[in-house]
Amino acid sequence: MTKELAAGDMAPAFDLPASGGERVSSRQLHGRKVVLFFYPKDDTPTCTREAIDFNRLRDAFEKTGTALVGVSVDDAASHAKFARKHALAIPLISDETRSLIDAYGLWVKKSMFGHAYMGTERTTVLIGADGRIARIWRKVKTPGHAEEVLAAAQSA
Repeated sequence: MTKELAAGDMAPAFDLPASGGERVSSRQLHGRKVVLFFYPKDDTPTCTREAIDFNRLRDAFEKTGTALVGVSVDDAASHAKFARKHALAIPLISDETRSLIDAYGLWVKKSMFGHAYMGTERTTVLIGADGRIARIWRKVKTPGHAEEVLAAAQSA
């Protein structure tokens, strides 16, 4: 079992395909603050609300020098369709092999209607411009969450 990541740890590196047909990597984001919001599935009600909330605040995040990136196990085609449908202007990266999700320890046992299954824990990570984790929000509840993350990015 790997050590659970915490504030102050170096953020795991990544280079993954994204919704716009490009790749997004930690190397190209180096020197900027980054918000990675991990979510279970494209186009489900809570995931949609979360993505729309972050997208709505993207200009405010940009003013703080913070890049926004969504992450799920859905493939790049699913991300592209989701982004088009909801006019999302933030990259959604596809982690089909769970390399980044596993690096953060977010592939967890979940339960819905009495059925256990494995899935992505809704989590947001704020990474400082130095590449270190500034803050982690686990088991995120979406109402007001994007605003809370923005306030943290403004003060980081």
